[in-house]
Amino acid sequence: MTATTVELRLDPLGPRFGADVLGLDLATASDEEIVAVRAALVERKVLFFRNQALDVDGQVRLGNRLGELTASHPVIGPLSEQHQEIYAIDSADNGFADVWHTDVTFVRRPPMGSILRAVTLPPSGGDTSWADSQLAYESLHPGVQRLVDGLTAVHDGNREFGYYLAQRRNGRGNEWDGEIVTRLDPVEHPVVRVHPETGRKGIFVNPGFTSHVVGVSDAESRAILDLLYAHLTKPEHVVRHRWQPGDVAMWDNRSTSHYANRDYGDTRRVMHRITLRGDVPDGPAAI
Repeated sequence: MTATTVELRLDPLGPRFGADVLGLDLATASDEEIVAVRAALVERKVLFFRNQALDVDGQVRLGNRLGELTASHPVIGPLSEQHQEIYAIDSADNGFADVWHTDVTFVRRPPMGSILRAVTLPPSGGDTSWADSQLAYESLHPGVQRLVDGLTAVHDGNREFGYYLAQRRNGRGNEWDGEIVTRLDPVEHPVVRVHPETGRKGIFVNPGFTSHVVGVSDAESRAILDLLYAHLTKPEHVVRHRWQPGDVAMWDNRSTSHYANRDYGDTRRVMHRITLRGDVPDGPAAI
């Protein structure tokens, strides 16, 4: 996207991470405002928009203005035949996200970003938190940075979605990167990802999908991952959003992880997510 002179009204949630975008209607935003949103997304990593009137079609239109949309998910079916891009995260259908994760890192090209819209909210609870993986990396001890800079980790979607693919989709998922997903082969990504637009380094492992670090013992792998997870989710690296009707959140999937609280009992929570096509992650050794 090209540069813009539009300045968004931002209410920062932290010195360098997260912001509420004030007074912007995503359904009627100008092209220059969308360019400014895209730039703010890279800089602030997660943005929140209150009092939006988007429906399913409006959410898809917004996504197409920000980038190229993927299918709803590599494995889980779409909202409907007419809305192949929308992934309905519905607590009534075991749609929970109560583990720290970065979206869909178990494929070769994980999404660049995600846009999440509140559809049905519980009376209370169901907040979502995001962690800044770049700030977390930068606050590591330099010796730990040097250790993890050269490491690679395996990401495996079978633990979360293998049964779903085999049993509920009869071994046939959605089209992702031009191919129908029929199995979830583990993939390798650098433990530290270099952001393709800013060059900043960030921790790129997550408890949801990372199985182990390559080339070290099981004990070493567990210790390295546990250290990184504990550091990534320190309170000073995290912002938390309390959802309200009409809320839309978008985040840079290349520089964040997130977690949705499962604290609302048997009341229902429904969110609609779309994802923007990404690229193959590069680590420091590839730059």
